Amino acid sequence: MILAQISSVAAYLPQDRLDNAALAKVFPKWTPEKISRKLGIDVRPVADKNETAVDLAVCAAQRLFQEGLARRDQIDFVILCTQSPDYFLPTSACLLQDRLGLPKTCGAFDINLGCSGYVYGLSVAKGLIESRVAKKVLFITSETYTKYINPEDRVTRPLFGDGAAATLLEAVDVPAATCEQSNDVFSRHATLGPFEFGTDGSGAELLMVQAGAARMTATPETKIPVVAATGNYNSREELFMHGAGIFNFSIEVVPELVKRFDAMTQAHGERVDAYIFHQANKFMLDRLRELCDVPEEKFYNNMQTRGNTVSSSIPIALIDAMRDGKLHPGDLALLVGFGVGLSWGACLARLPETFRVASLR
Repeated sequence: MILAQISSVAAYLPQDRLDNAALAKVFPKWTPEKISRKLGIDVRPVADKNETAVDLAVCAAQRLFQEGLARRDQIDFVILCTQSPDYFLPTSACLLQDRLGLPKTCGAFDINLGCSGYVYGLSVAKGLIESRVAKKVLFITSETYTKYINPEDRVTRPLFGDGAAATLLEAVDVPAATCEQSNDVFSRHATLGPFEFGTDGSGAELLMVQAGAARMTATPETKIPVVAATGNYNSREELFMHGAGIFNFSIEVVPELVKRFDAMTQAHGERVDAYIFHQANKFMLDRLRELCDVPEEKFYNNMQTRGNTVSSSIPIALIDAMRDGKLHPGDLALLVGFGVGLSWGACLARLPETFRVASLR
């Protein structure tokens, strides 16, 4: 029986950094300490003006190859999750196939998703593997939201960072009799899943770049910034976020989602070793942990030097949690993504004993 597993993860963060002292100069009513206390962020990686999401993705994937955690010639499929493509077309994953030197027999496509994108991408890779379309899938998340942000927007600029992560998923052949004997999706051999997803497109405007695509093309008028009652300062070609609306959505959806997974695992005599949520902001994560009734020692937060890296926040947190000894090979982790769309998703991931992460410099 063919099952999919997460074998290794690598990440890349741009060299440029934006710290709280620099932000306090732009927003004089704030101090570095206040920003840190509210958001849980001290510094954010920021892509250079000439550095794109594909550039970050290449760097993340190269780390897998350089550290011997994946081989180029064995990749059957490459999937890129990004909302910051290099071009409207062609598909950025096609550019990755060429730049990474992957086989021309390799399939490639993009997923346009944000904060829930990692969980969605894992499910797509699992489907490719378990339907025997591919044996090894390179799934990359990469985002450069800071390129959409007005420097004077006090809602979004302190929050987001740029980054990319590369995850290798591969097939593992488990004897059917072994799976039948366990009679349980949470056995040591059920390495990825189950999954649950949700969508509420009525909340799309809570986190949006309005202009620039087909619905609202760019014009001189769409480039003019305006001040919103929410505190945003942005043009229609820049990122708008209704913070309170995103917060309310998250505390309505996520706790019920987590409780369903907890009940599921407990019914099978299992326990979740680590809860890895999308790293939205400290205030939201603290509130979600309380509402989900998750023990603090099992709940991971690594935003201090990362910021909100959107679809890459979960895999970067996996790397940091391994480094910090909060997550180990063999552990059962609950991965939860939620945000722009509005969209959400969660899955269980049993990390194999052979699970490895690349160094994150």
